[in-house]
Amino acid sequence: MNKQNLTVLTEFILMGITDRPELQAPLFGFFLIIYTVSVVGNLGMIILTNVDSRLQTPMYFFLRHLAFIDLGYSTAVGPKMLVNLVTNQNTIPYNWCATQLSFFILFIISELFILSAMAYDRYVAICNPLLYTVVMSQRVCWILVAIPYLYSAFLSLIITIKIFMSSFCGHNVIRHFYCDNLPLLTLLCSSSRDIELIILIFSAFNLVSSLLIVLVSYILILMAIFRMNSAEGRHKAFSTCGSHLTVVIVFYGTLIFMYMQPESSHSFNTDKVVSVFYSLMIPMLSPLSYSMRNKDVKYAGQRMWEKLCNILS
Repeated sequence: MNKQNLTVLTEFILMGITDRPELQAPLFGFFLIIYTVSVVGNLGMIILTNVDSRLQTPMYFFLRHLAFIDLGYSTAVGPKMLVNLVTNQNTIPYNWCATQLSFFILFIISELFILSAMAYDRYVAICNPLLYTVVMSQRVCWILVAIPYLYSAFLSLIITIKIFMSSFCGHNVIRHFYCDNLPLLTLLCSSSRDIELIILIFSAFNLVSSLLIVLVSYILILMAIFRMNSAEGRHKAFSTCGSHLTVVIVFYGTLIFMYMQPESSHSFNTDKVVSVFYSLMIPMLSPLSYSMRNKDVKYAGQRMWEKLCNILS
């Protein structure tokens, strides 16, 4: 019976954000604006850091990859969620569900380690400015982004393959608005203990190790800033870290809140709200934070806008 049901399972049903029809249109408009701002902001950041000669530094190299990752995981979730809000059939094909899960895991894990690489970059820039160009060479920068991408891709494939090679026994209603690993595990009729253990171990490792790098980097940065005699130097150091620190606090705070909840208060409705925040809100807030708080990015944006206006006129 299980094998038969497994062979005919070709799609999943996503319960979505809400089952109240009167809320679907307002939510569609709200999330469409958020996703559009996220796409425009992150694409703009990628283009700016590629074409502007003043933004060809390690800091903006990492920022470009952060924008690519934010665009990646918001796009893995956003368009399908928007379609489901305006259609009556909230279904997703079996293979698409696996693809969505794999890309979402890939980009979320990559973000953790790119944020930690950015913290290390700020540490070197502030604590060892004379050696900055030597330590943060182009080769080192590429290694610091390539390793997270490869590691994230490997872990994403492992988790996705383990889940989708298990038996769902015909149960296909996912209590979420996208294919996430925890709601999918509740649909398995075969034992999911080994998969849960893999997810638990690697989630703890990813969160703790990346956060530890961030914390150590910022502790050393703060120690270096407090030793500075110049108030202008301290202000400049704080300003270079402000945008990154804002994104770090929001992103890690959201993940810690979601994964550190007590089992008694844990619910999929809470997960939905938190998932909306880190899958759609954070990718929108990240480029806004850097564009508003970073003078180099603002000037680069102004120069690009002036060039576009001159071309169009």
